[in-house]
Amino acid sequence: MAIAIHPLPHSVQTVQPPELFTYPFCYEPHPLCMAAADEVRRYLVQRSEWREELQRGKMFGVLVVDPTKPPLKGEALRSSSFKGELEGVSFLAAFSGTLDGKTQHEYFVPPVFDLMSPGCYFQEEEAVISAINRQITSLSPLAGESEGVSLRAKMERELVEYREQMRRSKAERDAIRQSSSLGEDGRGLLIRQSQFEKAEYRRLKQAWEQRIAADEAPQRARREQIEHLQRERHRRSIALQQWLFRQFSFLNAKGERKNLTELFHGAVPPSGAGECCAPRLLQAAYLAGLRPLCMAEFWVGDSPRDELRQEGHFYPACNSRCKPILAHMLQGLQVEENPLLNTNSQPLEILFQDTEMAVVSKPAGMLSVPGKDGQPSVQELVREMFPEATGPLIVHRLDMDTSGLMLIALTEEKYHELQTLFLQRRIHKVYHALLEREMPVGQEGDISLPLRPDFDDRPRQMVDTEHGKQAQTHYRVLENRDGHAFVELRPITGRTHQLRVHCAHPLGLGNPIVGDRLYGTPAARLMLHAYSITIETPQPPLGGAMFNVQSSMFNDKA
Repeated sequence: MAIAIHPLPHSVQTVQPPELFTYPFCYEPHPLCMAAADEVRRYLVQRSEWREELQRGKMFGVLVVDPTKPPLKGEALRSSSFKGELEGVSFLAAFSGTLDGKTQHEYFVPPVFDLMSPGCYFQEEEAVISAINRQITSLSPLAGESEGVSLRAKMERELVEYREQMRRSKAERDAIRQSSSLGEDGRGLLIRQSQFEKAEYRRLKQAWEQRIAADEAPQRARREQIEHLQRERHRRSIALQQWLFRQFSFLNAKGERKNLTELFHGAVPPSGAGECCAPRLLQAAYLAGLRPLCMAEFWVGDSPRDELRQEGHFYPACNSRCKPILAHMLQGLQVEENPLLNTNSQPLEILFQDTEMAVVSKPAGMLSVPGKDGQPSVQELVREMFPEATGPLIVHRLDMDTSGLMLIALTEEKYHELQTLFLQRRIHKVYHALLEREMPVGQEGDISLPLRPDFDDRPRQMVDTEHGKQAQTHYRVLENRDGHAFVELRPITGRTHQLRVHCAHPLGLGNPIVGDRLYGTPAARLMLHAYSITIETPQPPLGGAMFNVQSSMFNDKA
């Protein structure tokens, strides 16, 4: 299939492309990508036959390319099968998974591997596996088919009745034996009667077993056939899966190839790995000898029931499916640094301190505890600030993107005391947030949406009414500022990303926090701030029943 390359609108022809390629897991879309995404949306509006499917929601992506640059190394070469003119900076477009039941459409780049193409080995082998499934279904017993079980029930009833008859006979013989008039011949007759009944019981049971065995013979043969087919299905499924992983072979800018098995180091790749927009776009560009300049992925349609996707918003590539693939495919390109790794130069401000605890104000972008990348964290900094501290220090955490107050325990005793107060819900936190859109001032209420991790795209969380953990938040709209609602959020529970999801989800406020790169629109920072901490305690030296510290989001320098 020819690769379709599209011109960018004249309005952005003078916009300078970025010097470095997009870091796909955390980015603000470049103006060229935003213009390309608008072109894709205009095209989708024309496809009325897709309207219903698009309304249900789908991820699309754009890759801005320069076809005038020299071809890339290795296998990457200039293709003669372009659709469109190669004049100046242009773009490629892609969709994830399938669209209208197909993996390929003229306007979009082809998949890395088209498992739906006619005559493909995958289709042929899947047909064989489907035929095995039909065989298993045809051989499986029907819902009411249980003759062998019915016969065993009849056998048990008859044997129980016979044992009851034997019990009564024995009781009668015992009564006769107690008679003094019973002679030797009489006692012998009773013994023979008992022996006969026992032998008759054995013959009855054996006859039943033989009848049941004869009746179950066809069922046993059928079960053995089903087990054989199940083993064959398993063998073929595993072999087909491994074959498929090898067919998804990805280029990088150096012209090197690696397949899914190699990229995931022998582990089973997540479902859909390689079928997202980013790998499709880069693969098409490399094969055609086009120089990638910048990339972005955006959502079209309604948000899925459990995940959080907003119409028209741009999203980073997913971690579980795409990170190992893109880590390989980006080799040979000059890529932006991960903005999350930029060292936060803001100081860690101490707002309260005594001999047992402290309250610090964490700037946005700083980790609460050490991570994998050597970034500074609150835990490391407070360890330097309080070298004499004996406690574990960190009593609770804030998301890296969130700013605001954190309690620090300076002694082990205080650490356990504060932990207990958290469990008893005697420590109350209030957050301030700036939301993307205005809301009626004074509106308030409770949000209850159960949350669990999105295992395919950590650290994102998702709403799951079946497996999620209870999560509750009280909110109140304080005012509107420059087109944004300024709200107070009081978490009743403390789930990961609870406030972010509860604000963004359609069943919550449906209004993401400004700068939320995971659930809303990326910006310079996430406008979520731990504004106050209140501790209910009667103990000195805190002076009374309540201890409170406050810090405004708009006083920090983020």
